[in-house]
Amino acid sequence: MSSFPELGSSSTTPWFSDSPASRAALVLALVLILLATTGWTADRDQRPAPGARATALTAWAQGSIAGRELPGAESSPRVLSAFFRSLSEAQRRLLGDRYPLVVGNLDGAPADLRYRANRTSLERATAVEHERAHDEQLSDLSRLRATHRMERFESMLAPGRQILAFDPTGPGRAAEVFGNLDTARRVSVVVPGVDTHLLTFERNKRPHSAPVGMARALYGAEREAAPQARTAVIAWAGYTSPAGIGVDAAAGRLAEEGAVELGSLVQGLPSSSRVSLFCHSYGSVVCGVAAGSLPSRVTDIAVSGSPGMRVERAGELGGKARIWATLDADDWIEDVPHLEFGELGHGADPFAPAFGARRLSSEGAVGHAGYFVPGTASLENFAKVGVGDLGAVNCSDGSSGCRTAAREQEAV
Repeated sequence: MSSFPELGSSSTTPWFSDSPASRAALVLALVLILLATTGWTADRDQRPAPGARATALTAWAQGSIAGRELPGAESSPRVLSAFFRSLSEAQRRLLGDRYPLVVGNLDGAPADLRYRANRTSLERATAVEHERAHDEQLSDLSRLRATHRMERFESMLAPGRQILAFDPTGPGRAAEVFGNLDTARRVSVVVPGVDTHLLTFERNKRPHSAPVGMARALYGAEREAAPQARTAVIAWAGYTSPAGIGVDAAAGRLAEEGAVELGSLVQGLPSSSRVSLFCHSYGSVVCGVAAGSLPSRVTDIAVSGSPGMRVERAGELGGKARIWATLDADDWIEDVPHLEFGELGHGADPFAPAFGARRLSSEGAVGHAGYFVPGTASLENFAKVGVGDLGAVNCSDGSSGCRTAAREQEAV
């Protein structure tokens, strides 16, 4: 604390005023000092170096099909969907085989085509990592990392897996679908938080703390809650998340970038489906930033273990989605100051009554990563929200329906 000698000083001139902003600045400064002394605020560069996908994008930009120029890879999902509908099945497959790292990540391209393209990309990426894992010119650590990536890619290649997105660049991005996305009337998207990348996309230990385990559990719970419903769940790790609990996790830059990617994903989903977002930890910041620009078919946004949604009230989020929140008593996020100062902090606690969210029970969940564990009230509630059985949810106060104290949002 030597960098703040004025604290505890007998000086008659205070170093800060007693305004709310000054008190918030003091709290935030103390939090950052604590994080710095524990080594948590290392500001790691999350922007991956160019790789195979950058090369593929360049080739795509110069490519054509049947004498037609290809649309820009950054085109809207609507434009891309119309383009692929105009092609024959053979032409679509040709593009998928020729540019798998591009086609496999295009929101608006047919889901089956993306699955096929991403399997090709995974096979190629596995071969690359296999070669690196046995390259004696690399360090032991580099070979070990290559082995871990190879094993992750081999797992993603298992029969029956539907990989909706795959980019091995840097820490990597991915998405996986459970269920039939094309016929689903209700689609749920799991939006995870910090330290989400290809190696943490799924976990053998504590599987429900990783996107794949979360989504698989949610899909199973939705099938149990409404066996006849046509549902699909997406494990979405399609944005660059913060590395650890540091400056990036306390700021909104990555959430703003992730919100754009999330909006693109939603816009590329089948137009007949209703969509629910289940946003965990920093993922709730992403969902909060995205909320105001999401289409009206996003009917529900449920956050768990949230550091904030970058607003003070649910009504400030914009959009028409119902907002749900849950927080386990053992979750360490409860002890993080919910404030916003400049570019740091994410605003009010969504689980606080004054925020105006519908407060769900999380009975049975343990800690920050326990909300999607089978048998917990939080997972059962998420499933009921996902299938639209809103009257059956269990609220934090023991009631059902979870009506808010604030002005009721209109039913979607």
